[in-house]
Formats: sequence, C-alpha cells, structure tokens
Amino acid sequence: MSSKIYNIGLGHNDTLTRKKADSDFILFWNEQAKNLSWFKTWDKTLEWNPPFAKWFVGGTINASYNALDVNLKKKAKKTAILWEGENGDRRALTYEELWLEVNKFANVLKSLGVNKGNRVTIYLPMVPELPISMLACARIGAIHTVVFSGFSSNSLRDRIEDSRSKIVITADGGYRRGNIIKLKEVVDDAIKDLDFVQNVIVYERTKHGISLNKKDKLWNELMKNAKTSCEPEKLESTHPLYILYTSGTTGKPKGVLHGTGGYLTHLYSTFQWAFDIKDSDVYFCTADIGWVTGHSYVVYGPLMHGATQLMYEGAPDYPDPSRMWDLIQQYKITIFYTTPTALRMFMKFGDSIPNSFDLSSLRLLGTVGEPINPEVWVWYFKIIGKENCPIIDTWWQTETGGLMISNLPGLETIPLKPGSATKPIPGAQISVVDAKGNDLAANTKGYLVIKNPWPGMLLTLWNDDAKYKSVYWSKYENAYYPGDYAIKDSDDYIWLLGRADDVLKVAGHRIGTAELESSIVSHKDVAEAAVCSIPHEVKGEAIIAFVVLKEGVKKTGDLLKKEIIEIIRSGVGAIATPEQIHFVTRLPKTRSGKIMRRLLKAIANNDNVGDISTLEDGAAVSEVQDALNELKYSIKNN
Repeated sequence: MSSKIYNIGLGHNDTLTRKKADSDFILFWNEQAKNLSWFKTWDKTLEWNPPFAKWFVGGTINASYNALDVNLKKKAKKTAILWEGENGDRRALTYEELWLEVNKFANVLKSLGVNKGNRVTIYLPMVPELPISMLACARIGAIHTVVFSGFSSNSLRDRIEDSRSKIVITADGGYRRGNIIKLKEVVDDAIKDLDFVQNVIVYERTKHGISLNKKDKLWNELMKNAKTSCEPEKLESTHPLYILYTSGTTGKPKGVLHGTGGYLTHLYSTFQWAFDIKDSDVYFCTADIGWVTGHSYVVYGPLMHGATQLMYEGAPDYPDPSRMWDLIQQYKITIFYTTPTALRMFMKFGDSIPNSFDLSSLRLLGTVGEPINPEVWVWYFKIIGKENCPIIDTWWQTETGGLMISNLPGLETIPLKPGSATKPIPGAQISVVDAKGNDLAANTKGYLVIKNPWPGMLLTLWNDDAKYKSVYWSKYENAYYPGDYAIKDSDDYIWLLGRADDVLKVAGHRIGTAELESSIVSHKDVAEAAVCSIPHEVKGEAIIAFVVLKEGVKKTGDLLKKEIIEIIRSGVGAIATPEQIHFVTRLPKTRSGKIMRRLLKAIANNDNVGDISTLEDGAAVSEVQDALNELKYSIKNN
C-alpha cells in the first residue's frame, strides 16, 4: 500500500450528508430520492425481504422523463452530447434535439408492437443513436439490453435468446482502428432460427452496403414519418429498466436486472458527489455504453444533471497515441473518467505526448474498472492533472448499479492515498471480513461485503432468482458478497486487491494478483503486468508473471528479472517471488480492456480456454500460449 498522501480536493466540506446517512440509511435515501421528478410519491421507502429489495414502493417514475423532459425548461438549447467518430465525423445534440429524437424513436418502437415489459436488444457502436435507443425504450417501459458491439454472434445470440428480445437495433457497421466492423452481418448470424425476433432496425453508420431481409427496417426510413411526441409511461419504481449481461470472462453470462426508481436515485446522488458536476463542465467518460459504466455514467447520470458530455466512437490510441489528449484539448474537457488499463497504455508511450497538449481545462480525474496501481495514480495526477486535479478511484460493479466506494470531491475533501478507493459512499455499510463473516482488524486481508441494501442494487438475475441468491448472498448471511478481496487500513480506507478467485495461494499464503501486479508495475521500465499460477508440488501454486515493457527499454532480460524480483521481495515479500518472469509484447484482454486472467489460468493449467470472442487482439492468445508452454517446460525441468 502506498504511504504517500495527497491533500487535494475541490473545496467541499459537507459533513452533514454522512451524518444523516449513518443515522438512518433508509431515511437518508428517502430524502435523496426527492431530487428526482416523480409522477407519484412512494408509499414505502424500502421493502426488504433478504436478499430482495424494493425501493420507493408505490412511487411512479420514468427514466427518460428524468433524463430529458426535466431539462427542457432551462436547458433546451444546451448541448447534451458532443459526438466524435473515429473517422473524424462530428455531431452535436442539444437537450431539445435529443428529446425530439427519443420521442420519435419511442413511437417507432410502439409502431412495431413494442410494449411495456418487452425486451429490446441494442447492438450499436458508440453513436448517439445508442443512448437514443435506450431512452426511447425507457420512455415506453420496454426493457433494454445493450450488448457491446465487439461481441461475437454467438455471444450476441446467447443474450438475445436469454432475454427473448422481440426487436434488435443495430447498425450496418462501426469503425474500429480504421476498419469497418460489420455489425449487421453479426446480427444476421446471431438471430437465424430465432423466430421470436420480429424486426431488426438498422442504422446506417458506415454506408458500406448491406443486404436486407424481410425482418430488416432502416432507422432513417422509420424516423421520417414518426410522430414527434410520446408521453412517458408512468412506471412503478421497481419496474425493470434494463438487463445487462456480465462480460462473459467466466462461464455463461448472467443477466443483471436493474429497476428504475432506486437505480436513478443512486446515480443522481453519486454522480454529483463524485464528479461535482457544474453547468459549465464538459464531461468525458471513455467507457463504451455496452458496459455498466456507460449505462450509469455516460447515459443516465450525466443526462439527469443536464450535463454536456463528449461521446467518442473509436479506440483511445487510434489513429495515434495522442487521440485522448487531443480530444481533451479540442473540447476543453473538465472531467475525465477512464480506466487504469488505458492509463498504463498511455504511460507506455511516454510523457512527451500528453505534455505537448494543453490539458489545463481539466479539474477532476477519475478511474474505473479495476484497482489503479499507485504508480499509475501518481503519473495520472502529475502528468495529466498537473497536480491540480483530485482523482476519484471508483469501485463498483454491474450488479451495484453505481459507485459504492470512492472519494467524493463534490461532497467533501479528504486526503487521497494512491491505490485506495478510499471510503464507502454515504448510506453504504461496507466491511472487510474473514471467511466466517467477522469484521477484521485494520490492515488484515479479507473479503469485501456490503451489509445493507442500497438503491442501485440489482433486482435479481433475469429469470433466475435462485442463482441470484447463490452467487451473491450465500457466502454470508444477509450480506452481499461481490467476490473481491480487500484490506481496510487504520484510517478506514479500503484497498481493493482484485477478485477473490484471482487470489494466489502460495505455501499457504494468500497473495492478491492486483497487489503483486502493482508491485511489478512500479518498476520504471514496466508498462503492464499480469500474474497467474500453475500447480507446484511443494508450494501448492507457483507464480508466473507476464510483463509488458515500455518502449525503448535496452536492459537485458536477466537484469530486468533480477530488478523486478527485488522490487517484489521488498514490496510484497519473498513468498510472492515469481517462479518465472516472461516478457511479452501484449496481454490477452477483453475488448473493454480488462486482462483475461481466466484465460491465463486456463492455458497455464491445460484447461479449456472457452470463448475468446471478447479478445481485443486474438494474436495475443497464441503468444501467451507459447509463453506458457515454454514456462511449464522450464518449471518441469528445473
């Protein structure tokens, strides 16, 4: 854990909010919900039948209304979305224009027989039509299920089949690293023999020429004659807003089901607390809307606050490593929210690239998706933020709906510790416990649990209450177990150490992959690292490290290995010393940028690799396979 502390914030010192939350979390969320626009006030704030929670029971609300209609009075002409395509195409939509498009498309869906409760699968690139589709579904009470446009036809089919969507919305294609990804072809393959899919709506993004069949309808043709007004459905607070399937890096994807009133309450509050949103801000979250960060903090959270945001279609380093910094300079971005994986990639390219751009508009930085290495945190703070911007290191999940652990500069100023997500949000009771559920002493590794319900939590898993109970609520009585390993320090700051199933057990000692990888990345020549294990006769497991070096490193491999081992021994302990260290040019990752440790483990242990359709670069798989084969041979013959 980093010992360096940074005292930086935005000048807010609200102590009352946490006091209220600590005093009575149900009453606290009751007050927070009043920030939204309800058609009917709720009768009961929380109905808790563990593990099922219903928030704001009896209240009626609409997500589309809260994202758009509430902004029409004062912000109709304000820009909602600034969009830039990978190929340089640009669009801008005001709140009024966005509202009009959503109304029209909601009527399109109704004309195709979509009713309240029907599911609609959305398989689109990062274009404005994606949030338009989601908000149109929300307006009429249809349940949207967005599938990341990088998924294969098999992955898409699994999700369409499980949700039994009657409509699929897609595009002819999308741009990725200069190539056209032919999305319509993927959909055609995915839905063959799925008779319950009645129509496919196709948005023409690339205009590269596609074949249409009897189910297909073109977006622009449907929109030509669509009525411009669609009254929002007055929906129960617990009405499902969306299904979002987990990314599928482990087993069959789970359909996480989120409601409306509780989810929106959670987002409205956390977006303000974390990002300190002002009317003058230009916000940029790099997440694809196919993931929960895009749902919560690209679509619903920012729009409910009437924010202006940038939406970008392409890869963050295409056509060159300067693309993100160029966008920040061009659009005068004030709030930037991205992943540690992206930051490590940018670090690899060197400081001179970001230093050549004017990043002075930035006032707040954030990270999401995985624990951030302290070294990367410091680089982000110094090189990108010029030591002027607090960093929010956010922990949450698809299942939690919104932020659960983060410093909150829009609410309070607290000391920042690089690598720590800091403290739970107000109203969330989060602890680190042992295998029996007992709270652990400070600085002791254990399991993260959430001990009380919160408004953004999932309702259940789609059509699988039993699995919902077993996956999240069976390990500890009446406590939600997210599957993460953590430490709480003497200041009650929480340090995430990676997934519990990514914990290595060497000679009886538990070593978190995040902890070990962070130590390796602290070496000045290292850009990225991933560790996994193989069986060892003596130790139980032997550690193997895969290391990506920064460009231009001239040292020999033997010298680098020696230096890395010294860092690990001093930072983590001798027990964490890798059996082998192998230098590779890239690591196998999902298209959302997460290292596929499941894949590393599977290959290392001669297990079935399974579906690798989510890989960014398929060549990395064979590279790592070769490396692991080599390592296993080496260990066997040592």
